[in-house]
Amino acid sequence: MYAVISSGGKQHRVSEGDTIRIEKVPGDVGTSVSFDEVLMVSENDNVLVGQPTLSNVTVSGHIVEQGRGKKIIVFKYKRRKGYRKKQGHRQDYTALKIDSIKVA
Repeated sequence: MYAVISSGGKQHRVSEGDTIRIEKVPGDVGTSVSFDEVLMVSENDNVLVGQPTLSNVTVSGHIVEQGRGKKIIVFKYKRRKGYRKKQGHRQDYTALKIDSIKVA
């Protein structure tokens, strides 16, 4: 059984027991999180697709880690103009372990 959830403007395919990284969600390690924006659920050959979301399905999990991703370098450059700009960025993330997918 798997579900497709929406979080932070992105869609994630999750199953029970999976650990996923999503955009930062407030909370401490061990705090439970539930998602109501479930776009699709598949169980064997039975597939439920929302228009746009399913109202009777919830996906719940708990926070495993709060952290920051690897640094990326943003470098802007215009040739022959003497323009160079170097900037770094680290994106905050939350690691979640999916506990259950409940269909009412």
